[in-house]
Amino acid sequence: MDVRDAYSAALSWWRGLDADARAVALDAFAVRFSYNSGKIENDEITYRDTHEVFDRDGVTSYTGSLRTLFEIKNLKTAWEWLLSSVRKGASVDEDLLLEAHRLLTRGTYDEDRWARGERPGTFKLGDYVVGARDTGVAAGDVPRAIGDVLSEVREALEASNAQKNALVIAAYLHAQIARIHPFADGNGRTARLLGNFVLLSLRHLPVSVDEADRLSYYGALDAFDADGYLDPFVSFLMVETVKTWGERAGCAGHAGGLP
Repeated sequence: MDVRDAYSAALSWWRGLDADARAVALDAFAVRFSYNSGKIENDEITYRDTHEVFDRDGVTSYTGSLRTLFEIKNLKTAWEWLLSSVRKGASVDEDLLLEAHRLLTRGTYDEDRWARGERPGTFKLGDYVVGARDTGVAAGDVPRAIGDVLSEVREALEASNAQKNALVIAAYLHAQIARIHPFADGNGRTARLLGNFVLLSLRHLPVSVDEADRLSYYGALDAFDADGYLDPFVSFLMVETVKTWGERAGCAGHAGGLP
């Protein structure tokens, strides 16, 4: 079974689940997604700590930094908020974006950013270099750039073929947030969360980007950033979707699915 066939099979399986079975699947997915999304940015995050926070809202024998613990707890809070927002049929607008970012980064901004006036849930005031990647759109241009993207996404979500194009729409929003880089910190986590908001809103299975695949992830995003070519990122997310759900959905030949 090739990746496209496995992806189609996983999607058919997902849409065939009743509400209770889907909720059980999402409970297991939430830990995997949150761990990987956090780990991509912060190598101190562990699966054990993430699982404990989701299971008991706390950790035992914790030796990491306070910021890391806040990040893990924020990932849980943001995921629960996401599910509630999907159920309410929330619109993909600036308020949704800013609230996602606020929940994910609450209590985690470092002293340097805080001194510059940066705050969770607000667009950046300055420009920031992350590793070898550029700073994205200039701070003054962020509101317009984000507004244009969110308008495009809302229009796509209202189209008659939205469910068929769910992965493309989610990939576009995810890649554009990463390209624009609207926040002083937490851009990746926000992009990954809102990509799944789009997928779940369109009755599509969500996707976890495996932290071990971060180089391929960055490469696909860089391809979009360089020339606006989205296909590599869509293909990457398709592979990650199969990796996330393949075994559970019964897609033979694709290991790495949820337990």
